[in-house]
Amino acid sequence: MIDGREKPLRNYKLYIAGKDVEGIGWVYTVSARSLLEDVFTSVRLKRALEQDENSAAAEHPYVVGRCAVAGDTAIDLATQAAAAAAPAWAGVPLERRMRLGALFREELLRRQDEFLELLTAEAHPLKLARWELSCLLQVFSEESLGWYRQRMHTEFQHGGRRLIVRRQPDGVVAFNPPQNAPAPSAALSVLALMAGNTVVVRAPRSIALSTMFVLRELIAPLLDEVGAPPGTLNAVCSNPGQTIDRWLLSPQIQDIFYIGSTEEGLRFQERCVARGKKPILELAGNDGVVVWRDADIPHAAEAIAESFYGSGQICMVPNWVLVHPDRADELIAEVKRQAEAVRPGYPEDEDVLLSPVRRSEKFFTLLRQSLDAGAELVTGGHRTELDGTPSDTGVFLQPTVVRVNGLSGARSHEVVRHETFFPLIPVVVPEPADDEKLLDGFIDFVNTNEYGLRNSLWARDPEVIDAFVRRVGNGGLLKVNDSHIGFLPYLPSHGGTGLTGGVFGEANYPMLKTSHIQGVSIAQDVSPRAAVFGG
Repeated sequence: MIDGREKPLRNYKLYIAGKDVEGIGWVYTVSARSLLEDVFTSVRLKRALEQDENSAAAEHPYVVGRCAVAGDTAIDLATQAAAAAAPAWAGVPLERRMRLGALFREELLRRQDEFLELLTAEAHPLKLARWELSCLLQVFSEESLGWYRQRMHTEFQHGGRRLIVRRQPDGVVAFNPPQNAPAPSAALSVLALMAGNTVVVRAPRSIALSTMFVLRELIAPLLDEVGAPPGTLNAVCSNPGQTIDRWLLSPQIQDIFYIGSTEEGLRFQERCVARGKKPILELAGNDGVVVWRDADIPHAAEAIAESFYGSGQICMVPNWVLVHPDRADELIAEVKRQAEAVRPGYPEDEDVLLSPVRRSEKFFTLLRQSLDAGAELVTGGHRTELDGTPSDTGVFLQPTVVRVNGLSGARSHEVVRHETFFPLIPVVVPEPADDEKLLDGFIDFVNTNEYGLRNSLWARDPEVIDAFVRRVGNGGLLKVNDSHIGFLPYLPSHGGTGLTGGVFGEANYPMLKTSHIQGVSIAQDVSPRAAVFGG
């Protein structure tokens, strides 16, 4: 034990051009458990460290680590380092770059306990932290890596020519991870590196520790192992507005990977295109689950209950349900039962799935708007304490289910039309009609969603499944009779259409999104005139 600490304080400087670089100050991470266990001490520690980054408060066991903060000069140096390294790294053979994916997966597995520990310290329930880890393990699975490799370089023989269709790196890619999942999102930068890009990653100033761990301790040593030049990876902890403004002004950055809210993301998209840069957007999701007449109700309810994981503060959880009227009562009863089993607690506890919600006023505004518009409260609707006791001052929200009757007016409810980011899900029950009309209405409702991240269908009838697969074009991913939030090899983990991905939105494979297609023809003894005119 060191000064009352069980482990030494994690300490990360800026990482620029292969070196640790001093910042202009420090930001500290105080464990999420402290906010639930001793909120007074947690607040006192944060204030002491904000006023004096060298305060003795840093020795308290609640303080997990610190990260250096970048100013304008360091942000620009990181960009310059990435630009300087770009030509050499792009020239490294694809096979050597592809090794990064397998090496990263191995390293992530080797150090998974540390990864999970840091995520729980940052308020991710342990069960959800494992789910986030499962995402990366599928993204970098052998099957997925093989699929990426096929798309990056394909060759053909035709008429005495060697034809190549390949993807070339865009150049320097900047990553702006979100506050709700910064480390797993920053890990996607490995895919941009595999494509041959150099990268600059901004660790969110408010929650930087796990991101810097992934970048500095997992990825950076692997780049050294494969012989990447210094500057291939750069990591800074900084303010978002300050950093993005400098990225937009820099002629050395080609792509910016932006993860955030829809309103801010679409404004950023306009600025990005105006500057001649490629915006790669991961914005809000407003995912739907459709439950047909012959669905497996218990399993469908399990998928719907994923809406409450992390208190709904995950973009890819279900946000609304559309159920066949003949099965509505049965489904709602089962969702209610499962919702009431989802509980709050300390993030390290194995069975906890709810996270604290610090700003919950909008939750009650949305709920009241829906109830005033005719929705029925099925369960939930209150704040709760750590032990699940309803309380006006609790930092958790009860999993909440409302019933919305009628399909035509469903989107007049804000909880149906837009992502809420709370543990609140509406179940829409259409007016009775024949199945053909209902099926058309369900498919139209899914396709006219303004967002397009993930959609799910629960049905057994092959014709219904086939109709959804053929006709649903909205969204980056369609799951049928499966976990809504689960990850699989080959399939995208992120990305979508509409307000989810902007005007360039689609399923997001970062290795492909940060590269561009190029065709090559290598001929021998060919007459150009004959090639053009024949003969």
